Parts: sequence; C-alpha cells; structure tokens
Amino acid sequence: MINGKKVLAVTLARGGSKGIPQKNIHDVNGYPLIAYTIYECLKSQYIDKYIVSTDCEEIAEIALSHGAEVPFIRPSKLASDSASSADALIHAVNWAKKDDDNYDIVVEAMATNPLKKA
Repeated sequence: MINGKKVLAVTLARGGSKGIPQKNIHDVNGYPLIAYTIYECLKSQYIDKYIVSTDCEEIAEIALSHGAEVPFIRPSKLASDSASSADALIHAVNWAKKDDDNYDIVVEAMATNPLKKA
C-alpha cells in the first residue's frame, strides 16, 4: 500500500516477440529475464498484489517457478502485435476485480528492464 491506496503490479509477457523470440524468458546471467522483475516486485513493500499476464504456457510456468502469480492465460487477441498494452492491463485489472479486489494504483512492471529495484 501507498498512503492507504492498494497497488496492483502487472507484468505483461507475451510469447510472440519478433525481435528476440521468447525474450521474456531468455537467459540473462543465469536467470530468465522475467525473473529479475518478479523478484523485485515480490520484495516491494508497496505492492499488494503482483501478477504476470501472458499468452504463453512456457512463460507462465517459468513465472510460477520464480514465485509469481499467473492467474490466467491472456487471450490471444490481447497478445498480438497490434494489441495495446493498455488493453492487456485493463484485462488484468478486470480479472483482479473479479475477486472483489479493487486497486487504486496499477503499475506495469516491465520484464524488459531488469535493473529495477524494489
């Protein structure tokens, strides 16, 4: 929580990257790229819930194995080259609201910049 406001953090990790195939799970110094983001988000004292949104079972399995929650597989229409990250984030927030969880702040924690700190 931040000043009494609930925080949802979401990492969008689609499997269909064209520049670097499977970039989110590409090995970087012994860990999948996404693992660095997972570890820091789980350490954060400000994040109330952290989830990974992906359309790829392999990414989901790797995220789960590093401690992330992967509550759904994102629909393919929200994981195409033409889909916006905003639409994918809205999908994740709407999923979280199904559990009667309302969040005041939504953070996109991008897997492609692994040098962030909690």
